[in-house]
Amino acid sequence: MEYRRLGTSDLHIPALCLGTMTFGEQNTEAEAHAQLDFAAARGINFIDTAEMYPVPPRGETAHRTESYVGSWLRRQARDRFIIASKITGPGRGFGWVRNGPRINREQIHAAIDGTLRRLQTDHIDLYQIHWPDRYVPMFGNTNYDIAQERDSVPIAEQLQAFAELVQAGKVRYLGLSNETPWGISEFVRCAEALNLPKIVSIQNAYNLLNRTFENGLAEVCRHAEVSLLAYSPLAFGWLSGKYLANPEAQGRVTLFPGFAQRYGKPNVAAATQEYARIAREAGLSPATLALAFARTRWFTASVIVGATNLAQLEENLDSAEITLSAETLEQIEATHRAYPNPAP
Repeated sequence: MEYRRLGTSDLHIPALCLGTMTFGEQNTEAEAHAQLDFAAARGINFIDTAEMYPVPPRGETAHRTESYVGSWLRRQARDRFIIASKITGPGRGFGWVRNGPRINREQIHAAIDGTLRRLQTDHIDLYQIHWPDRYVPMFGNTNYDIAQERDSVPIAEQLQAFAELVQAGKVRYLGLSNETPWGISEFVRCAEALNLPKIVSIQNAYNLLNRTFENGLAEVCRHAEVSLLAYSPLAFGWLSGKYLANPEAQGRVTLFPGFAQRYGKPNVAAATQEYARIAREAGLSPATLALAFARTRWFTASVIVGATNLAQLEENLDSAEITLSAETLEQIEATHRAYPNPAP
């Protein structure tokens, strides 16, 4: 397994990260522990979770994923693993998270204490804002609408509170998620101006159906030395090809109607069909092609892979050994030109 430096931190992470958002909804605690054991045996020591997981988020299951990871982590040598989690942002109606989540000092401290308790550890290696406190279009919405702007906690105040967590030893490094070029630039500017901890990563969607990261985020991340943690590399299972063979195949798209709206857009199926063809011609499964592509982009530090069973997880981890040929990459680019970002 290849290891890469995460931003400007001293963390060296594997090129694949184990995502856990199925733990507690689609996976039992025993199944979660089996996945964690399997991944660890394959050299995956980087685990990503969040306080609101599992998905789809709801009050009855909130925090369950961290608890499942924690009951496994307590039996491990803590210094062998890099644990990432996220604080929930406002704006999505999750009143069951701290009676309405915000990214302010009081809630930042409450959130980290809850996360540490559930994970049964005394520190988080990478603590991320799941999505901004301010309004931004996300999760399939692409156009900025000034009518939706809302009061938000100033970024400098957020960083000052996070700095207290770093000083207390509860957090080692900070990251963002579902962020924009302006957001990254402002977090970096405030950190430099006020001598506060700098963000080292951004966790955004990146896959063959959604390469919008390449537009503005790639440039700002290069100059700010911020690494991408690519989530949804299989586009909610679409890039595995299973929905081409059977539109009613079991997965988040069919189990949770309305949860994957961006993948119901025009040209998703047509683009997926082409990527599946390219994979077959290269002697690869569609999932392996998609994961190998995301992993080998210059801006990617790690690709977050998730699974609901060990067979899927094994296929995902096997993709770490695959390098795509120049011919295959040319075919991918041709398809991207024909179907640019059908699921942004």
